[in-house]
Amino acid sequence: MSKTTPLPLFPTYAELCEFDFSDYPKLNDFLLADSQWRLTHWQWGKAFLEYTGRNKSAHTYDRFRNEIEKFLLWSFLEKKKNIDELRKTDILDYADFCWKPPVSWIGTSNQERFKHKNSYFNVNELWKPFKLQATKSQELKDVDKKKYRPSQQTLTSTFTAIIVFYNYLMGEELCYGNPAQIAKKDCKHFISDTQVKEVKRLSGAQWQYLLDTAVDMANHDPLYERNLFVIASLKTLFLRISELSERDNWSPIMGHFWQDEDENWWLKVFGKGRKLRDTTVPPDFIPFLKRYRSSRDISGLPSSGENNVLVEKIRGQGGMSSRHLRRLVQDIFDHAFARMKKSQGENKAMKLKEATTHWLRHTGASMEIERGRALKDLSEDLGHASMATTDTVYVQSENKLRAESGKKRKVD
Repeated sequence: MSKTTPLPLFPTYAELCEFDFSDYPKLNDFLLADSQWRLTHWQWGKAFLEYTGRNKSAHTYDRFRNEIEKFLLWSFLEKKKNIDELRKTDILDYADFCWKPPVSWIGTSNQERFKHKNSYFNVNELWKPFKLQATKSQELKDVDKKKYRPSQQTLTSTFTAIIVFYNYLMGEELCYGNPAQIAKKDCKHFISDTQVKEVKRLSGAQWQYLLDTAVDMANHDPLYERNLFVIASLKTLFLRISELSERDNWSPIMGHFWQDEDENWWLKVFGKGRKLRDTTVPPDFIPFLKRYRSSRDISGLPSSGENNVLVEKIRGQGGMSSRHLRRLVQDIFDHAFARMKKSQGENKAMKLKEATTHWLRHTGASMEIERGRALKDLSEDLGHASMATTDTVYVQSENKLRAESGKKRKVD
């Protein structure tokens, strides 16, 4: 293996937690090939990724692993400089590198980092830090790999990961500055985007078709009461699908609905960043809660300390996973699309075919903005860290007015 050939640095989170260098002979040789500094920085990366895997999702671990791995490999093989000595210009050099990486660093398919054989985790020679999607019919040639360019989203993810990594190292007093934070605003590869962004949401008519479809299906078959309740909850209470699901550290129960002294209803939600929030529950939602409870032979409204699972499995015990909840929602999306396509045409129904569960959260929040609800109140119900996030993601009313006024322009 040549000195400039990149090789994987970190296995899966489960394997990282039980990591032993004796199981990874080539990685061990690589990290000890240049005195001690490679090993030290690898250990910093390992500590950060263990922290990420412990406190975030598996998807977040994988995303950060990809970026930290590339960054460390670049510092080892290309820059050959300690990451605690890097400055703004160095990070901009790294951005240039990510914009046009060497062909030898680019792969054309997803590959495992390590293959377990003969009691060792052996480096997979086909793995590469960057990936250019190849056609199924043939592998891309080296000349095609030169066409690789990261998207704006990929470049943003790269900077985000490095900034978070440096923030972690600063918190551990291993670094005393964050050059990535400073460099980001001067990166020439970022395009200033002032486009009108369309929120991924349903129109009022599409939402009504979805709700009416769910109600009709529940009226004809009580098994669909659960689907109706999930859809109404996601849209009206602005929930993420994960916030209704059973997780290792949280089980949503009926007792998380509660009423204050003024008889206002709330729902306690365990959201992103392991943060608890209370979201308001409007009176219009209560009938959907009641009918779902009734379908489960649970009388009345939730009481304090009630331990009934919020969204229960039909078979077995406990709550449902995010994957199973998505299936429930998708079933209604499919039926609603077919109904609206038949009566309104495919173009007007198309978003029901494209929609995901998260569109319901966007739909509910966007409708609240349009009816004039205070941004601060909506932001807190959504669980956003700041009103700026709510404003950026959901406020489309000014663009709608702009589009309406634009229709008055004349050619002659």
